[in-house]
Amino acid sequence: MKAHDSAVEEYGEGERAHRVAYGALKHKFEKVGDHWERKEGGRKGPSDPQSGRPRGQGGRSGEGVDEKASKEHLYDVAKRLGIEGRSRMSKADLLAAIRKANRSRTRSARSS
Repeated sequence: MKAHDSAVEEYGEGERAHRVAYGALKHKFEKVGDHWERKEGGRKGPSDPQSGRPRGQGGRSGEGVDEKASKEHLYDVAKRLGIEGRSRMSKADLLAAIRKANRSRTRSARSS
């Protein structure tokens, strides 16, 4: 809320303020299912290449999943989300599976 309010003060209400606030959110929080939680160990910094670059310079979005988290942390998140086969997954596979589970849970929460 603080990031959004600050962005609205700086840029006015609109898409730019929302993008800035979302970028700030991804520096301290990660998406788990259909909600956001503080990053592992309170770590701060960009979660993915897109949130680490200035606007307009491109980069891939991690969809709120903290790509810099340890494999152990990602495994724990996958476990909480009930992702099957997680013990055999690489870090890249865990990231992809968590993104997919997050999208599914968000879609379900929005339709309820």
